[in-house]
Amino acid sequence: MVSPNKAVGRLMDIATISILIVTAMVGMLALGVPLAFVSGSIAVVLAVANYGPNGLFIIGSRTVEFVDSFALVAVPMFVLMASIMERSGVARDLYRAFHVWAGEMRGGVAVVTILVAVILGATTGIIGGEIVLLGLVALPQMLKLGYDKKLAIGTITAGGSLGTMIPPSIILIFYGITAEVSISHLFLATVIPGLLLASMYIGYTVVRCTLNPALGPPLEEADRALPLREKLLLLRGVALPILVAACVLASIYAGFASITESAAVGVAGTIFAAIVRGEFSYEMLSASLIQAMKTCGMVFWLVFGTNALIGIYNLLGGIEFARSQLTGISSEPAIILAVMIGVFILLGFFIDWIGILFLTMPIFLPTLQMHGYDPIWFGIVFNLCMQLAYLTPPFGPACFYLKGAAPPEVSLQDIFAAQWPFIALQATALVLIVVFPQLSLWLPKLVYG
Repeated sequence: MVSPNKAVGRLMDIATISILIVTAMVGMLALGVPLAFVSGSIAVVLAVANYGPNGLFIIGSRTVEFVDSFALVAVPMFVLMASIMERSGVARDLYRAFHVWAGEMRGGVAVVTILVAVILGATTGIIGGEIVLLGLVALPQMLKLGYDKKLAIGTITAGGSLGTMIPPSIILIFYGITAEVSISHLFLATVIPGLLLASMYIGYTVVRCTLNPALGPPLEEADRALPLREKLLLLRGVALPILVAACVLASIYAGFASITESAAVGVAGTIFAAIVRGEFSYEMLSASLIQAMKTCGMVFWLVFGTNALIGIYNLLGGIEFARSQLTGISSEPAIILAVMIGVFILLGFFIDWIGILFLTMPIFLPTLQMHGYDPIWFGIVFNLCMQLAYLTPPFGPACFYLKGAAPPEVSLQDIFAAQWPFIALQATALVLIVVFPQLSLWLPKLVYG
């Protein structure tokens, strides 16, 4: 590895370099260059400018060092598991099996949609896929019943985004690797905050529809009149896939298997469930593998680019510089934490979670630990900030996912306008977790001591 003491010539101080990096990133992102290539290209320029051609070995060694992690294998496994679940019709059948129980309850279909989103989060965990599936299945149903358009849209985007808060969460796997903390602890830590957020969505929906019943009419008479036996039979088709997901998570929490081993068993179990359901085919498996490869390829290129940039920046003294600037803001830990959260939210307006994770955590985590904050808890705080990022314009990926699946009469303006009540609920949940850390730390301590 190239030593930082062997730099071919430092042309400027680290403060100037930091300003140039930020300027270059903003400019390239504004031009539409993908973040992976933005961070990667800046890393290459910095390496060659400061260490000569041999500086490229730094980038290679950083990449190899990161991918040499056994836990990382769980990512493509969980993505493949989600792809098979998605293509075997689980989401469609799950919604059908649950929505008939809404009965005459005002807003009942919206409540069921949120519950289905929670279950999908535990079985698939892929945000884009969840929102598209709910947009195709639940949104037309709610609009047909006469639901308020904004309430129906917000329910799907906010509920579909819960996949990051419900284990297995891909965000928490990458955070665990970066922060070098237990991923199984993170999975347990996010259970209560995730269910709390889902409960807040349900509570908001029920209150609004109780105060104004016209916002969420009940089911049609045909669905309400469905015999109990037929309702129970509908649950049979989704019981096995849900059982597979539950067993995967239980094996992780109980310590019977590692994250990677459980993910691999989950893929095998999902394939078996698809065979039992009569949905398995070579075409379905092939399409699932291709989708998983595309998703992982995109994520890993983002990882490589941002990880390389942080590596070069660290060698140049950038991490220490940024940390000194951060701690120089105030001696109060609470103010430093508030600034970090503000940075997460601000960056969430423009870039994806993985770029935010790798660009900020090497700077933020050591500073937080110096002030006595728990990295497990901070992972949940970060996750909640990314919930906000999924809904807030102009980036708001959840909004664009839904637009691709929504009926033509639902405009992008309608979708963005529907997000604000749910953004307020997300912000409230974030404040609660910050003020009461035990909401996220109690369950891991209970299970693992």
